[in-house]
Amino acid sequence: ACGQITQTPPPPTDTTQTPGTELTPIDLSVGYGVKGPWFELYFTDPANPLSAQGTGGVDGPLVNAIDNAKLSIDVAAYSLSLNSVRYALINAHKRGVTVRMVMESTNMDRSDPQEIIKAGIPIIGDNRPGLMHDKFMVIDKSEVWLGSMNFTDSGTYEDNNNMIHIESTKIAEDYSVEFKEMFEDNKFGPDVVKATPNPTVTLDGTKINIYFSPDDGVLSALAPLLSSAQQSIYFLAYSFTSNDLGAIVRDKAAAGLVVEGVMDAEQVKSNQGTEYDPFLQAGLKVRLDGNPGLMHHKVFIIDEKIVAFGSYNFSQSAEVNNDENLIIVYNAAIAQQFMQEFQRVWKVAHEN
Repeated sequence: ACGQITQTPPPPTDTTQTPGTELTPIDLSVGYGVKGPWFELYFTDPANPLSAQGTGGVDGPLVNAIDNAKLSIDVAAYSLSLNSVRYALINAHKRGVTVRMVMESTNMDRSDPQEIIKAGIPIIGDNRPGLMHDKFMVIDKSEVWLGSMNFTDSGTYEDNNNMIHIESTKIAEDYSVEFKEMFEDNKFGPDVVKATPNPTVTLDGTKINIYFSPDDGVLSALAPLLSSAQQSIYFLAYSFTSNDLGAIVRDKAAAGLVVEGVMDAEQVKSNQGTEYDPFLQAGLKVRLDGNPGLMHHKVFIIDEKIVAFGSYNFSQSAEVNNDENLIIVYNAAIAQQFMQEFQRVWKVAHEN
């Protein structure tokens, strides 16, 4: 049972989690996209020669959604430097849509946020040592855009990132409540109260768990999820310093599961207490990324059927200090899309 499988196992035949999820490719000049019954899923493509032009990427569909907003746009942005998003938000504001933003204070002096403020759109900074690290938008209280991608040129065109667009008033309500706590109540980080109205939502047969950090204790959700893995754990980790999660991953590898991961090379070099060396010492197949930009994903794929992803790095600061969000999606078709992204990142990563 302990013989490690070197190649990727075939996709699981068990599709009981995801009855009839049919995906349609979304055509992008730079990046990857698929559409399902209640979602669109996007991945950046920094290796694409066209990415240097800074257009034609996954910000296009996001801008279209902003352009189609009728009532309201709430933006929680760690950073913002995409001119396309800036123009779209200002145009929405000009045509009468209520646009509000919260940001990481230290990133508010960049030119795009300043132009947004000049246009009359309010931005509230977190004004504290921890990070307002979210990257989400709620549009018309009915759809949410979220993932690992900062709304920046580098996040969209140089870094490996994911972004999902979910159409659901219940999930939109979760993110709206979280946004209001920051924008209206000025509660950030540890001050925030646990108030997610719909912690579990089922869309078209797919179960989704929604978590916000620090209030929801994301670690207490991720730890049992990893422990429940039966066949495999694949991960893409910008920062992985959590001893608790690292220990579970090593235990699962020791039990004979397929465990493979890619970590961001710069973070491994600079992080105190990175799990990279302990993973190597335990014989895990873990590589350092080969992208000159950031390998910025924060993703666990469990048994190729369940995916956890969002803004939450696998670190102590994400757990206790920063404002973060993470969703766990029980859908084999979506998991396979993340597996394809894993393989793309794995192929260009450096072997030890």
